[in-house]
Amino acid sequence: MMNEENVKTLIGLVSQYSPSGQERGAVEYLVARMKSLGYNDAFIDDAGNAVGVMGKGAKQIVFLGHIDTVPGEIPVRVDGDILYGRGSADAKGPLASFTDAVAKVGAVDGWQFVVIGAVEEERDSEGARFVVGQYKPDFAIIGEPNQWDRVALGYKGSAWANITITRGQAHTASGEETAAEAAVEAWLKIKAYADAFNSDKPKAFDKLLITLRGMESDSNDFEQVATLKVGVRLPVTVSPQDWYKILNETLKVSETFRVLVEPIGFALPAWGCEKNTPLVRAFLSGIRAQGGEPKFVYKTGTADLNIVAPVWKCPALVYGPGDSALDHTPNEHIKLDDYQKAVDVLSAALEKLTS
Repeated sequence: MMNEENVKTLIGLVSQYSPSGQERGAVEYLVARMKSLGYNDAFIDDAGNAVGVMGKGAKQIVFLGHIDTVPGEIPVRVDGDILYGRGSADAKGPLASFTDAVAKVGAVDGWQFVVIGAVEEERDSEGARFVVGQYKPDFAIIGEPNQWDRVALGYKGSAWANITITRGQAHTASGEETAAEAAVEAWLKIKAYADAFNSDKPKAFDKLLITLRGMESDSNDFEQVATLKVGVRLPVTVSPQDWYKILNETLKVSETFRVLVEPIGFALPAWGCEKNTPLVRAFLSGIRAQGGEPKFVYKTGTADLNIVAPVWKCPALVYGPGDSALDHTPNEHIKLDDYQKAVDVLSAALEKLTS
């Protein structure tokens, strides 16, 4: 039978609807909850993140989860072993499990645990971009749902670009290629490059995954213009800068057409975590102690890992209960038994890591 006290943090956090930009209520709830659980300090930082600190030691472990969700409120309810609600999987389940596990372990001599509920992850990760300069942890654990018995060691990078093709106006009877037709050819060139790059790579994590997210064209008395919005999920071997260079070289300017590749938004490099670390070994041990058979996963999306790991340069991994297939869906939910197992895994991992 479920012990309601064991899932109080989770249910309370999920009950605070907090789409990106509207996280304040959830942040205030989590800070208050951390204080009630005995954290040495709990506060709202200058970016609006919820932060809880346990212990005062010189060695530091940062638990970075995100407290925002995508829009779309789902009535919060418990049905047997299942909690329904927006964010129950992505990613309040992982964040709440961090909060409860650190409270369960308590302060450890020589160590400081910092739990962060970051804002804006579902948009531009403003919360993570702020904390990356505030901490220098010895170990970092990022919260995303990947099932309680799995550890994620890699997330792909991403980069977006607007590709604008311009040419002088021509008579419709001239038979000359239009800017819109040239844009189609440009997309086919990009796709051909990606197909060739991917041909000897069986794993999605190692591939260039491109998407054409928009296309429009226009003209005036003197010019024709066509624009493509192209996105890519990047492997570790291709940086965002590499990708923009590839686009410029693949779409070389001709005498007739002018091509402008314009990066948009925040590009993120892919990141793969080291597997043979004390951090990973502690989690494998914790999963086995709960009767699980641990597995490693590499994700095709991005996470705050991509922002902090290249700067902190410490052993890191991504962990959290919940099924990522339910992220952003109208049926988002989490199994409470899986949540409690995750808390126990985290607690055991912490105790092993700090012993």
